[in-house]
Amino acid sequence: MLSMFEWSNDYSVGIGSIDAQHQNLFRIVGELFAAMSAGQGKAVLARTLDRLIQYTASHFAHEERLMGLHGYPDLAAHKAEHDALTKKVLQFQTDYQSGHAALTTRLFLFLKDWLVIHIQGTDRKYAPYLIRKAVA
Repeated sequence: MLSMFEWSNDYSVGIGSIDAQHQNLFRIVGELFAAMSAGQGKAVLARTLDRLIQYTASHFAHEERLMGLHGYPDLAAHKAEHDALTKKVLQFQTDYQSGHAALTTRLFLFLKDWLVIHIQGTDRKYAPYLIRKAVA
């Protein structure tokens, strides 16, 4: 089951810095899943979830900064997708920390689906634009 969180070149957008960050996101989600599968304690899971949330925020900021610097016309819509995911994951984190939610396979499937759909759909839309602007 862990393999479902492995990076594949099918997810590449062709921009090195962004592909590297996407690979890290897959790795952190995979670590979170592995910790859950191994029955790690709540403290370990909470720390890994926190790292995922922080890394995601930093990645989104990087993408948005590049889009803003180069005048990407759909920045607002892309940022809205980022904001929606951030809100959903922060709510989950709050629920998890207060004991109202558990880390389940369903959460991981949601994260993987969101990553794949977002990367292969929305991120692929800005990639050609930024590549034309010589963003690496």
